[in-house]
Amino acid sequence: MEHIFLVLLLFGKVLSVKAQFNGYNCDGNFHSRIPVERDISVYCGVQTITLKINFCPVLFSGYTDTDLALNGRHGDAHCRGFINNNTFPTLVIFSISLASLESCGNALTVSTAHGPNAYGNLSLVQIGSISGYIDTPDPSTVISYLPGLQYKFSCSYPLEYLVNNTQLASSAAAISVKESNGTFVSTLNLLLYNDSSYVQQLAIPMAGLTLKTRVFAAVKATNLDRRWHVLMDYCYTTPSGNPNDDLRYDLFFSCDKDPQTAILENGKSQMGRFSFEVFRFVKHKNQKMSTVFLHCVTKLCRSDDCPMLMPICGSRKKRDLSEGKDSNPASGNAVLTAGPIITRSGHLKTSTFPVNSVTSALISGVVILGVMSACLFILSLTLLRRKSLPPSSLSGAHNPVFS
Repeated sequence: MEHIFLVLLLFGKVLSVKAQFNGYNCDGNFHSRIPVERDISVYCGVQTITLKINFCPVLFSGYTDTDLALNGRHGDAHCRGFINNNTFPTLVIFSISLASLESCGNALTVSTAHGPNAYGNLSLVQIGSISGYIDTPDPSTVISYLPGLQYKFSCSYPLEYLVNNTQLASSAAAISVKESNGTFVSTLNLLLYNDSSYVQQLAIPMAGLTLKTRVFAAVKATNLDRRWHVLMDYCYTTPSGNPNDDLRYDLFFSCDKDPQTAILENGKSQMGRFSFEVFRFVKHKNQKMSTVFLHCVTKLCRSDDCPMLMPICGSRKKRDLSEGKDSNPASGNAVLTAGPIITRSGHLKTSTFPVNSVTSALISGVVILGVMSACLFILSLTLLRRKSLPPSSLSGAHNPVFS
């Protein structure tokens, strides 16, 4: 009898839970509360921002999934989420496309501030922030016994991929705040091409490229919203694939540029283009081929902001190679890398034989005796020729003084 009573009691609790949550995957022991900070998850993607909200506290607060909308746009079905009842707990999911984020009232702001960059110099650093909120509608009455729910979110994208900035905000009452960071670095590639048409990618022969061959390079953005442009800030080479290699050679940095490097396009589209002549690293002098790795520190900027970030050249102090070695352009950050570019080092093997000091002296003596013998032979021929000439063969005018 006691066992039957317990079963009926448990069965009654299950029914009450189902009635309270209308068949959704919710547990009354955990979800009978107002929302808290952990109830929202924010995923900052390259093309979309995804928001996942625990639906059970929303139900407990007296609302349905259709009551939640982005930035107060409750009359627009495109600004609402959708239910995923295949998880525990049940979720309401919002997907925000970066290409049309303003359509539901989300805000994009780009802040600019002076700060240190990854290679140790002060620079203008920009951060793009996308923010908004999800809330429930206000009642038409003067008062309400239901709590007003609001979930604030933001995604901060540093536009120079040398800085990692994380910020969290705490929540109060029924307001849940969640901030997270994303990155666009997966959309960027550093590619090498054969010529200025930038169509056919560079194919390096087995023997390596001939020195002074002109190579065309491009930093290219793909699957990225068109509002962002590519700005190459610093491109350099190393003999290894390590961008932190102490030995490096700069192709261009701010206003300083290698004489054999030409910048073709920068900050004007989603592709930065330049060209340079291949060379070898002197440290590879005893090798048949030299390897060259190319690295570029790249910024993303809004089209209107790119001219402001371009360096003002003419008065800036030149940066020498030793200063470049002390800087650290990739410390804990993602720097675009291409290569290796393999060049012919020009090192030729020649056949040799050993010559000691005695052999060298003998060779020198033979050469000297040969030269002296040739000189004596020529002198002897000259004297014999003069003795054989008759007196009549002498030419010149007659002088009576000698008669």
